[in-house]
Parts: sequence; structure tokens; C-alpha cells
Amino acid sequence: MWSSLRRTSNMKCLFSSAQSLSLSPKPISNTHHTPSPPLSSAFLQPTTRCPAIRSLWFKPRTAEGVRALHTMQNPEAISYLTQSQAAEIDEILMGPLGFSVDQLMELAGLSVATSIAEVYKPSEYNRVLAICGPGNNGGDGLVAARHLHHFGYKPFVCYPKRTAKPLYTGLVTQLESLSVPFISVEDLPLDLSKDFDIVVDAMFGFSFRGDPRPPFDNLIQKLNYINNYDQTHQKSSAVVSIDIPSGWQVEGDGGPEGIKPDMLVSLTAPKLCAKNFCGPHHFLGGRFVPPSIADKYKLRLPPYPGTSMCVRIGKPPQVEISALRENYISPEFLEEQVEADPFDQFRKWFDDVVAAGLREPNAMALSTACKNGKPSSRMVLLKGFDKNGFVWYTNYESRKAQELFENPHASLLFYWDGLNRQVRVEGSVQKVSDEESDQYFHSRPRGSQIGAIVSKQSTIVPGRHVLYDQYKELEEKFADGSLIPKPKNWGGYRLKPEMFEFWQGQKSRLHDRLRYSPQEINGQQVWKIERLAP
Repeated sequence: MWSSLRRTSNMKCLFSSAQSLSLSPKPISNTHHTPSPPLSSAFLQPTTRCPAIRSLWFKPRTAEGVRALHTMQNPEAISYLTQSQAAEIDEILMGPLGFSVDQLMELAGLSVATSIAEVYKPSEYNRVLAICGPGNNGGDGLVAARHLHHFGYKPFVCYPKRTAKPLYTGLVTQLESLSVPFISVEDLPLDLSKDFDIVVDAMFGFSFRGDPRPPFDNLIQKLNYINNYDQTHQKSSAVVSIDIPSGWQVEGDGGPEGIKPDMLVSLTAPKLCAKNFCGPHHFLGGRFVPPSIADKYKLRLPPYPGTSMCVRIGKPPQVEISALRENYISPEFLEEQVEADPFDQFRKWFDDVVAAGLREPNAMALSTACKNGKPSSRMVLLKGFDKNGFVWYTNYESRKAQELFENPHASLLFYWDGLNRQVRVEGSVQKVSDEESDQYFHSRPRGSQIGAIVSKQSTIVPGRHVLYDQYKELEEKFADGSLIPKPKNWGGYRLKPEMFEFWQGQKSRLHDRLRYSPQEINGQQVWKIERLAP
């Protein structure tokens, strides 16, 4: 990465010039998914290696976010760096801006590891081989291997031409302390796919020139073999290149025999060669470019979401719907381990969801049907539950309220993707008391109270401006802080459960499904627990 540092190193090594690492600000990602807080490896979501991979993608929530999403999807809207520009930025970062090589290398390696974790889950892509060159690009690979170990992967390192500098020997020591195996070139199989699920190409960075020399020319051939193997539609290793695919011209491509990685993790900003990248996953990592550099080089880069260290750029991978599937990895959900009372089991799972930090754990799909049996469903928010049932609030003149009036039965579905869990509850429904509704209404934010008055739920509205105008009018009316009266047509419902079903996703579609249904024994109602076929 660092050109000034490279000039002082021994250039007469294996390569015509040592490689370098370049970091870049983090682009917007997927996540789908808004990233969730880390969970136990037991709950990690697996993916399959195909363009239909479930991966992190940025979810815009504002007009600015939507514009950023369009920027990500349009390659021409993102800046690409020439080789000389990338070197100049490195010199500025390590000069007047005060960054050290090890700081930037740590950020680069972490960005690579988090990008890999967004697409290739350790439950299916566990064995990772990092092929590291002698320069900073290789250092990035060593750092990435360390982080991948802590993320739950099983990394291996091929580091044939080690650098004697303390920074690199320290990275090796860190990996050895984690018992990460180092493998010689001679011990690598011809077909890397037999032993590794992911191969990280960390051989050459953007400062490399000339033709690769042994043993790296042979290693590049091994990566090409993976490309050819993949054309037979058999499972092969996913190839991840750091900053540029090794052997590519920084401002060109790798030619017909060049590496064709599945993922490219650009650093600082994409290099010109990234325009020729055709793989399904292009991420940007680094997240440290200051405004002074962005202004000087007129960099157009997408923002990073939340606390993420990487962001997907370019168009999302094409999705073949029939290929979308999850092979869930979860703890067993056994009859002898569950609570005897379904309310207690629901509380236990709900507490797990809250502890995991999943977004809106109280969101639930409410399904109702009118008197002729025509069903409908919508998302509502649970506002309380106890042994008497599950409570939510709504407009009593809405479509769902009319359906509940005609047919006072409903089902609730809670789906918690981050834990591979869902709960379905069926039962009869009745309104809560006016006192209970009134108490909850006045516990809401004043904006939500006004919104409940403005929204004549399920009725046709001429335009959004009508809602805004009515809202502003009421906002001014109650600006003095006076009590906002609860509308008579607004209140709560309580569903009294007559059946619970707890679902835990498992491998090969052999999911756990436990149903609780009431039965009477010796004049007392108890809950019968039965396992259902998935």
C-alpha cells in the first residue's frame, strides 16, 4: 500500500516491485440486511455460492440513502483511481495525515474479513486459505486471516516469501498463537477446491509491475484452475482478491489467463482495473478517507452504513429465485428442553431476540378473515403480552377491525431471521377495555398520538400532502402541550391463544416444529406438546 515505504524496501526480491495495500472509505452495503450484532456461531446464517447468495445490502431509509443506493449501482458514478493516484494518496495518508502502515493494514484486513463474512458464512464456507505475498497486500491477507479466525472460520496461510520486518513477523506470531496452520507451496494440492472453501488472493497490490515470478506464477495458475473447475458446474472454492486481482494490470485487466475472482474487495477507492471485474461481489473497505483527500481527488464514494467496515458497490448479483435457499444451522429444539407453558417459552425466545439486538422484535404478521372466509394479513406491532394474551392497537374502523368484528379469530406470526426462529399463535380476539386503550394512547409519543388521529386507516387518501397538512394543523393546535384526546375509533385488541407453534430452522429442511395445544386432564387445562413434521 505504501509507496514511500516500498521505495526503501528491497526491490530485487521475487517481483519487479513489491506490492502495496490501499484502503478506502467504506461504501454502502446490504446488507440485507442492516447488520445485526454478533451472535453465537450457532446462529450464523449460511449461504450458497451462486449469484443468489444472501448478502449484506444497503437499505436506504431516507432520500439521501436512496440516492446513495443509485450511486452504488452505477459504476460510472463511483471514482476509480489510477496507479499513480493510489500511490499519492498512500503517501499523504502516511505523511501529513499521520497514519502508520500497521494502522492502515489493520483496517484493510478487517475490511476484507468483514466483506467475506457478509457473503460466505462459516457454516458452509469454513476452510479459508490466505495466499500472502511479501508486501503490504500480503500483510492485509495475514490480518484478514486473524480476523476470520475470530469470526468462526478455520483459516490456513500460505506465505512463501516472508518479510523480515517486525510488522510482518508480528502478524505471523499472532497467527501462530491462534494455532493457524502455515502451509508451504509444495504441500498445496493442485485442486485447491478439495481442501478449501475460500481462497484469499493477497499476493500483489496496486504497485506491482511486471510478470509474477516463482512461486507466485504457479499459485496464480492454481487460482486459474479453480476458474476452469467451476465451469464444470461443480462446487469449487470462492476466490477473493484484495484490492486488485493478482497479476492484473492496475489500469487494465488480467487478460484471458488472468484470475477471475468471485469477490473483489477494493481499498480506499476502486482501481481502474475494477471496471473489468465481472464477479458477483464487489465490496469497498477501509473507511478512513478524510474529506481533504476526497476533495483533492474529487472522490465519489458511497457512505458506509452504521458501524460496518465494508460496503457493496456495483450492481447487486442477479438472483435466480429457484436457487435461493438457506441451510439453517441452529441448536436442537427438543421436547425435553422446552418450557411446559407456551407463554414461558415465548418469553424465553423473545428475551433471546431482544438480547441479540434484532430490529423490531415485536413486529408480527396479523392474519384475519372476513365472514365469507376471505383472508388478509398485515404487519402490526405487539405492545404487550402475558398469560391473558397478546395485545396490539389500531383503528377500529380499519379493514382488519371490520374483519375481526365479523370473525373474531386471528393468527399472529413472529419471524426472527437472525435466530432462525418463528412463532405462530392462533386464537380468539376481543377488544381491550377503554381504560387500557386510553392509558396506552397517552404513553405514546405526541407525534404518534397525532398520527393516530390523522390516519383514517384503510381509507383512500388523495395524496400524501393531505396527511401532512392535517398533521401540521393538529400539531399547531396542541403545541401548548395540552392533552391530546384519544379518538373513539382507536384502541387495542387482545388475542387469547388457543394454539402455539414454535419453529426452529435446521439443516436439510429438517426443521424443528413444536405445537402447544390445550387439553383438559382431571378437570385442569394443560398444554399438550407435539412435534410436527417439517
